[in-house]
Amino acid sequence: MTEVSSPSGSMDFPPPFTQYQLDGAYDELFEESNVPRGQYHALYKRLLELPPEELQRRQQAADASFLHQGITFTVYGREEGTERIFPYDLLPRILTNAEWKTVEQGLTQRITALNKFLHDLYHDAHILADGIVPRELVYSCKHYRREMRGIQVPRDIYISVVGSDLVRVDDGSFAVLEDNLRVPSGVSYMLANRQVMKRVFPHLFGNYGVRSIDHYGQAILSTLRSLAPTHRGSDPTIVLLTPGVYNSAYFEHAFLAQLMGIELVEGRDLLVHNNVVYMRTTAGLQRVDVIYRRIDDDFIDPLAFRPDSVLGVPGLFNAYRAGNVALGNAIGTGVADDKAIYAYVPAIIRYYLNEDPIIPNVETYLLDDEKQRNHVIDRLDKLVVKAVGESGGYGMLIGPHSTAEEREKFKQLILANPRNYIAQPTLNLSRAPCFIDRQVEARHVDLRPYILYGKRVTIVPGGLTRVALKRGSLVVNSSQGGGSKDTWVLYE
Repeated sequence: MTEVSSPSGSMDFPPPFTQYQLDGAYDELFEESNVPRGQYHALYKRLLELPPEELQRRQQAADASFLHQGITFTVYGREEGTERIFPYDLLPRILTNAEWKTVEQGLTQRITALNKFLHDLYHDAHILADGIVPRELVYSCKHYRREMRGIQVPRDIYISVVGSDLVRVDDGSFAVLEDNLRVPSGVSYMLANRQVMKRVFPHLFGNYGVRSIDHYGQAILSTLRSLAPTHRGSDPTIVLLTPGVYNSAYFEHAFLAQLMGIELVEGRDLLVHNNVVYMRTTAGLQRVDVIYRRIDDDFIDPLAFRPDSVLGVPGLFNAYRAGNVALGNAIGTGVADDKAIYAYVPAIIRYYLNEDPIIPNVETYLLDDEKQRNHVIDRLDKLVVKAVGESGGYGMLIGPHSTAEEREKFKQLILANPRNYIAQPTLNLSRAPCFIDRQVEARHVDLRPYILYGKRVTIVPGGLTRVALKRGSLVVNSSQGGGSKDTWVLYE
């Protein structure tokens, strides 16, 4: 492990890079000790000029901005309280235009293939008949919805809003860690991070040539409009359906509804009559054409799925099946982000597009295969094990950081239900500079860009960079002690 020295400093405060260390992970700031990468040169120089007291003041200003805007998230199951300010790191992550082009092309390819896969699954299922993806793997997925078979969705688009998680591997190239195709969250934090960054580092931001993400609101609104039933004209009524104020992402739901200028509704605000969805308003009932739903399939319609759900709209699925309302995303999309199906995405891309993947997958072991299962059980201390349907850092074992008791627990879980788990190598995630306790230190990061699929594929230049704020941690999820930072994509 190599320490980075700071060429500036004074008797009054320690130099900013005193605690910065390089190890085996790809470092986004430094090519080698004291040699910043080209895109970071101006930021590095500015950090050397600013005393930690000034950086601390700007961090406090950023935190205050998040507090005053109510930018929060919810952690379930914690006795000390659930509502928290979203942790924000002051220093931006910077990507070159060339790096971003690869990301953009790779994610466009991936979303196109996954959408074709979903359409095929719910119609002719050629990919299953041809043996590219095992039939039993699809039919055993809890997110596969037989009720969707044969239903025509608008423009044949199943996944209109996607957030795929990317990581850098040791050589600095990106790999896809997982896809989020049901109700991907976090885009509000991406937008809020940018607003705050413009206030706390206005001159640095203005001089850096950063590509804008301010058009995201109009982009997602245009995407949702493109899903509206064609007979409803050019100005469809769009609503955002939320589970309510107690949901962990409620801040985001309210933020996005306001950003798009659409109504934020709960299930009780909608009703279905003659297979048409209406919204209750003070002026009477108003027909709804498109629902951006932030509710999982199980809870969206108690007549079609879970009968105990009080979050959804009775009769909504029949209205959807009749083509009188569109949903973003379609019901049943979760089958394509099952972590076991993920292992087949490179084959899915080749099957539908006749192309090699631009961005590769991470090596993945499928534990319903006896040989792979035995390999994993023998190496639980070296691998990461994940439940196929969990998110947010839950249902996961990080082998090198686990105890013998935790490994034994996961071994029994795997043996009891091997289909429910996959395993991957413990990745040495790339590290980016963060402002921690008045010092600039390296922390592990990933990247979640947001992909919109309507009349065309749109990816705003950037995404949510999530940060494992705890020293040495590889878990970036906010529910597990992670935070986020602004992501700058440069014009050059």
